[in-house]
Amino acid sequence: MCGITGIWCFNEVGRFQMTNLEKSTRSLEHRGPDDHGTWNDHLVGLGHRRLSIIDTSDLGHQPMQILDGRYIMVFNGEIFNYQQLRKELESKGVRFESETDTEVIMHLYAQEGKACLSRLNGFFALAIYDTQKKTCLIARDRIGIKPLLYYQDEFKVLFASEMQAILAYGMDQKVDKDALHYYLQLNYTPAPLTMVEGVKKLMPGECIEIIDQEIRLSRYYHVDETRSPLTELSYEQAIKELKSRLDASVQKRMMADVPLGAFLSGGIDSSVISSLAARHTDHLSTFSIGFEGNKFFDETQYAEAVAKKIGSNHTTFRLSNDEIFSNLDDFVRHIDEPFADSSSLPVYILSKKTRRHVTVALSGDGADEIFSGYNKHAAWYEMENGGLKSLMIKLMLPMASRMPKSRSGFLANKMRQVMRYEEAKKLSPKDRYWFLASLGSAEQSNNLVREPSLDSEYFERWMTGMNEYKDINDLMKMDAAFVLPNDMLKKVDMMSMAAGLEVRVPFLDHELVEFVQRLPFEYKINGKMRKRILQDTYRDILPPELYRRPKKGFEMPLLDWLKSSLRGELDQYLFDQERIEDGGVFNWNQIKNLREKLHSSNPEDSHAHVWALYVFQKWHSRHF
Repeated sequence: MCGITGIWCFNEVGRFQMTNLEKSTRSLEHRGPDDHGTWNDHLVGLGHRRLSIIDTSDLGHQPMQILDGRYIMVFNGEIFNYQQLRKELESKGVRFESETDTEVIMHLYAQEGKACLSRLNGFFALAIYDTQKKTCLIARDRIGIKPLLYYQDEFKVLFASEMQAILAYGMDQKVDKDALHYYLQLNYTPAPLTMVEGVKKLMPGECIEIIDQEIRLSRYYHVDETRSPLTELSYEQAIKELKSRLDASVQKRMMADVPLGAFLSGGIDSSVISSLAARHTDHLSTFSIGFEGNKFFDETQYAEAVAKKIGSNHTTFRLSNDEIFSNLDDFVRHIDEPFADSSSLPVYILSKKTRRHVTVALSGDGADEIFSGYNKHAAWYEMENGGLKSLMIKLMLPMASRMPKSRSGFLANKMRQVMRYEEAKKLSPKDRYWFLASLGSAEQSNNLVREPSLDSEYFERWMTGMNEYKDINDLMKMDAAFVLPNDMLKKVDMMSMAAGLEVRVPFLDHELVEFVQRLPFEYKINGKMRKRILQDTYRDILPPELYRRPKKGFEMPLLDWLKSSLRGELDQYLFDQERIEDGGVFNWNQIKNLREKLHSSNPEDSHAHVWALYVFQKWHSRHF
């Protein structure tokens, strides 16, 4: 795992930014603390920071060159079938200097060009420059596990793993109002948008080819929609196949020349991954995080039960509010654009503490999106199929409309869910998806800002998958394409890389994802169970108490924090009329209304909106 950066200059004006290549590379030091390097010729420059995982010798130094310097590459990621590809290349007479997957990719590219991307099983962001043909290939992995940003004008193309490495080249900065519009609805900025105008994210499965002064953006990977659903596969056969595929995925991702462990939250997903990993080593280390004095958000007892059953060397990090808040400024320093998934702060702390023990950690990310793990999946199923839950929700509506609603308590959260269910049920599949994926409406977003966005292009592009909605499988495919790379995977990459920790996600082997997506939706969800096939497949190896607990995400006691410990921070950065009006971004009257809602007896989702605005203000004050 590493950080990469590069510049392609179209002319001498663009070359003025070449002097910032070293500065850009240094800005990625946290992603690769073990080694660094740069290379440049007259018009092309590449930079790399290395976190050594496979072949930790100097032979893995990047930018790497092969074939007498014809090909030069920077690479961030891991390729899990590289040994198989290496043997294939060796049979064709290729000789290798190192044991790295980087060198395998380069020789594969030398033989197959851009088509080599479809041969890679793993996660990556990479750039390969052909000094003879004067071409460059820049690519991001299929699922979007690794990030890659780029910027283009008439003088140059810039690319990097993170925003600060792009900004280090000295470009002007301006908030992208379309990105801000969607951030205020979603709490994150979906690709291809970024919060800095002109800087874009490569979409998962996209690549850029630079040939002379021509830029070609294309998609090298699509989930194959033409393949028929696996309806001929019985449920029992599907369980057997899933068991084989997931075990193989975990085993591949345990390949490392450095210490490896696993995140263990106590949920089904991380428990499955940790249990399978424990079969392939005699000394698995597992790590979980808990919150002192807040049992509603603490799940460490389940993690410890799993650790005991699988015999792992388990460490629980118990965090006080003071410790969490002491990391707040560091957290903001490491987010390359506003990002308001509140669980990202404890993920950062977990990653820092885990890094003291291991260099690589397995995680259970991705299972919710592909197997149907979210509350919205259960709600959607009820909307389409009816049943006892729908009847109960109907009976609860009069009470829910009068009761306080928020995410910070069991009853208040249930009332919130009842009201959202009733509103979502009335919408078309496309509008319903957006409603359930977002925390606020477009109208609320535009009311908050001084310069509203009228964009609909991005919304229509993102929601294409719901235009011909057939069944709940399409909902899960949307989550895998939209929520997963833009929220969950970005959070894990950003926070783990801030600590120099590589995180691997066995559920997101692309062949496994394709298999699960082709299964009938009834195998994943019914009126009684979410993640049905995943839970049934591993029921015999997990503690029974995991199946008796309610589903909870990795959420934080955000409402309590904002009303107490973080009140001073809010008064400084957000609830300061002069600061807001001088900033020129937000409308003070709307901010004031949110403050009143936050401190009312019925806060609803106001704390999520306040947190998003606070994170934006902290980020904005740092970068602008």
